[in-house]
Amino acid sequence: MNVEIRPARPGDAELIHAFITELAIYERAADQVVAGVEDIRRSLFADGAPSRALICERDGKPIGYAVYFYSYSTWLGRNGIYLEDLYVTPEHRGIGAGRDLLRHIAREAVAQGCGRLEWSVLDWNAPAIDFYESIGARPQKEWVRYRMAGDALAAFAEGRRG
Repeated sequence: MNVEIRPARPGDAELIHAFITELAIYERAADQVVAGVEDIRRSLFADGAPSRALICERDGKPIGYAVYFYSYSTWLGRNGIYLEDLYVTPEHRGIGAGRDLLRHIAREAVAQGCGRLEWSVLDWNAPAIDFYESIGARPQKEWVRYRMAGDALAAFAEGRRG
């Protein structure tokens, strides 16, 4: 088995979109994927794009991906990395590919002097939770994640709410 991690390239946009769709299906949210291949290409690979992507390959075949971006902690006075997506195809789970993707990002975080690496996981995703806890990650139970999107975001921005 030969697993390699490489930076994603613009030509990977279709592959990344396919992985995003597979992940959304697994997360029971396929109807929420509105991005198309060109949206992925434009947002991940434009000059100055804030997000980065990695492709995980086994013997030269893509089997997973990760998307992440730099964040900032005022309390630490340091950057961090937020992992948006980590996905390995079902038939390749259990071979260490997810661990290798996460370790690749952790090494970047350490090399860049980041104070933390964070991500979210669905509360019902026991295999992911077990994996994350097995590598030393711990849930942040005291924080509640909030989101503003779509019509609510537009209404607030325009002063129609709050």
